[in-house]
Amino acid sequence: MTEVQRRGFLTRLTAYEPLTLIMLASIAGGLFVLQRLTSEVLEGETFRFDDAILLALRRPGELAVPIGPGWLTHAIGDITSLGGITVLSLMTVLVTVYLLLDRRWPIAIFVFSSVLTGWLASTLLKILVARPRPDIVPHLVEVSDLSFPSGHAMVSAVTYLTLGALLARTQRYRSTRIFVMGVGVFLAVIIGLSRIYLGVHYPTDVLAGWCAGALWALGCWLISKRFVPSRAPDDVGEAGKCKRGQQFRLIRDFRRHNGQEP
Repeated sequence: MTEVQRRGFLTRLTAYEPLTLIMLASIAGGLFVLQRLTSEVLEGETFRFDDAILLALRRPGELAVPIGPGWLTHAIGDITSLGGITVLSLMTVLVTVYLLLDRRWPIAIFVFSSVLTGWLASTLLKILVARPRPDIVPHLVEVSDLSFPSGHAMVSAVTYLTLGALLARTQRYRSTRIFVMGVGVFLAVIIGLSRIYLGVHYPTDVLAGWCAGALWALGCWLISKRFVPSRAPDDVGEAGKCKRGQQFRLIRDFRRHNGQEP
């Protein structure tokens, strides 16, 4: 291995290995938090915390009326629809089609399968925990399924964070990648908060949904980082040519610096 190759290897190692370790530690920590939160919910230890927050969001003596102006309730209803199955399905299909048309077949298939399996995981968790919906305050929207974890919080986190993380890999500029990820996080947060405001979920339902959704998206990002190419085949070929050209210039400059070439 030449000096240039050794330096390049060390650069790649120090660039990616610490990030991978941090991500794996985050997944382990998130799994621990999710397990503890689920255990507390099953034991009924969170009802006092949950009820206090739900009651604080309603007018005293008029539990059917949320705090804040009337337009806020309408806006919250619009926001919560962003985490509905219709909007998320449409978003996922459109992004998948875009990636297919852009000839990014591996990442398109991975995006679709990541979101789909995340939705299935959310449904499985609901069935396993089987927590009923809160009844301490009237619901401002109609709901019929189980409560823990919040499907809107988890599925929106799975969808928007996974799409954000995988789409960010296709962007050239760091500022664009940060913006894409920021949008995903912002949407997941406000959708989860909307479910609490509408009285259809306990706060711990939403916390668990965020945690599970973020873990799923993070795991998908790590897998895609290792196994799924983010570029189209033509782009990979061009990138390979550019990389070989850069390596040739580095070797040439190194030899000139050490007096091996005129």
